[in-house]
Amino acid sequence: MEPTPAAAQFSHLDEQGRLHMVDVSAKEVTARDATASGRISLNAEALRLIESNQIAKGNVLATARLAGIQAAKQTSALIPLCHQLQLQHVEVALSPTSEGIEITSTVRTIGRTGAEMEALTATSVAALTIYDMCKAVDKKMVIGEIRLVSKTKVPLADA
Repeated sequence: MEPTPAAAQFSHLDEQGRLHMVDVSAKEVTARDATASGRISLNAEALRLIESNQIAKGNVLATARLAGIQAAKQTSALIPLCHQLQLQHVEVALSPTSEGIEITSTVRTIGRTGAEMEALTATSVAALTIYDMCKAVDKKMVIGEIRLVSKTKVPLADA
């Protein structure tokens, strides 16, 4: 049977076009890292309250950082076809700007498949946490521009 056009394009589809988890068992174990970024726009009052640690729910930046780290570790439970990875490092950086907060998440692992979904998930959940903590102050927040910035794969002999 000829592969369907969709199956030829998407690794999560088998020859019959059915969803499946990709078999990575034959792939080389490598050192991998991925970085994702995103942003949340906030009004000036919300930014002022975040920077002065006066949001009623607590320290927004510390909570968002922890939520992002925790989310990276839970990615395979959230995204159905993601492989469970043993993460060696997760870093979530939050940088206030005049328009909101820039979020950058970096994930490192050693394995047979990448860490980009974990970095994207960390960034997304950090932004959602900021939204949750600030929704009483800013009803017009916008989460956006979540994207993969980079990913690398290095053979262990070179790492």
